[in-house]
Amino acid sequence: MELKEIMKEAGIVGAGGAGFPSYAKLADGADTLVVNGAECEPLLYTDYVLLQKEMPMVLFGINVVLEYAKIPRALLCIKEHTAKRLRLQDGTKLADRIILKTLPDVYPMGDEISLIYQATERVVKPGNLPITAGVIVYNVETLYNVAAAIKKGEKLVMKWVTVAGNIPEPIVVKVPIGTPVSALFERNSITIPEDHVVLDGGPSMGKVIDPESAVITKTTKGLLILPTNIEAIQSKFLDGAKSIARAETACCQCTRCTDMCPRALLGYPLEPHKMVRTAKSAVTVMPEMVLTATLCCGCGICESLACCQGISPKAVINEYKALLAKNKMRYVAREDVEVAPEREYRMVPSERWASILGVAKFDKLPKYVGVQEYDSAEIYLRQHIGAPSVAMVQDGDVVQKGDEIAKAAEGLSLPQHASISGKVTVFDGVKIVIDKVSE
Repeated sequence: MELKEIMKEAGIVGAGGAGFPSYAKLADGADTLVVNGAECEPLLYTDYVLLQKEMPMVLFGINVVLEYAKIPRALLCIKEHTAKRLRLQDGTKLADRIILKTLPDVYPMGDEISLIYQATERVVKPGNLPITAGVIVYNVETLYNVAAAIKKGEKLVMKWVTVAGNIPEPIVVKVPIGTPVSALFERNSITIPEDHVVLDGGPSMGKVIDPESAVITKTTKGLLILPTNIEAIQSKFLDGAKSIARAETACCQCTRCTDMCPRALLGYPLEPHKMVRTAKSAVTVMPEMVLTATLCCGCGICESLACCQGISPKAVINEYKALLAKNKMRYVAREDVEVAPEREYRMVPSERWASILGVAKFDKLPKYVGVQEYDSAEIYLRQHIGAPSVAMVQDGDVVQKGDEIAKAAEGLSLPQHASISGKVTVFDGVKIVIDKVSE
């Protein structure tokens, strides 16, 4: 069986991003595999612990991809502080054709476009895929999952997760996909203080979730318990429509949001200050500019660091992104772009970014608590970009861990597998719940 089919049948998706099916990234023409271990968001240590505990498996997964796609080299990219903790140096040969690449401790170095440039000095043309620059990018955990599928025949049913924030001791734990967040917290004696929320993801790009109903998904990298009065959380409750309404009058036209934009510094035609100035009329006045909203990586630097007027260019851009997505429109460039010479001096140090977000005091190395099993799991049929999976089981069926319980739909899609053994309940088109059967 070809690697693409193995990855698809195992249900492997990008472990830390939007959930793009990993098999679909394998394409001819790449000369570099960039392995993303940057973990650029504060408080997250999942990839660090994975590399610390399972480096041989990660290297095996990298080698499998290199062999299949006939890629000459791989760059395992981690930040300087991670390299120091792992006692590795830039340029270290980790295996045949696999080299360690250290990245500066800046934010957002985990952004795919920034990462590719930092590792290879290549700029992916705006709106294009990395393969057009001869690069394929996979997350560290994704390649661990590839290794598990090849060496052990395992399906993607387990997830490595950081639990951190305002708790006595952060942890990294490996749990079944679909594990209820509330059960995970209870098992590890984690309580949510008053006036705190829980994020699925990092403090910058993570989403606020309801810990009583949320579950671990294939893209969950971390769960953070954070107070509501810090910048990281306040920014998540901004009203996009209100931001547009006040943007034009409140903007002092300083251009700092564009000057500090990581994508703009790479030469992308993304100009948040112009979108803010013409917020209400941009669609009719400069429709081409609105298209560039799809180039935004959502890092939040324009919102939390650059703007001195309390405006959120990010919120304005998100409104345009939603409009473009609804109309299935995006920006695609045909010409090369030129990196700004001042980029190196405008990158945001990771420690400073953590302080700006108000999370620096919660940044501690986690304890690895190992594998934990649970008595129930909720497997959502949409855990990836593309068409949702199609349920193959019926109410009352008994399944074993690793069994396929939902098949891939037509087109870009993936199957889902039972992460625990038990009896299923099907919520048509939404999820499959598995409850452990008492013996």
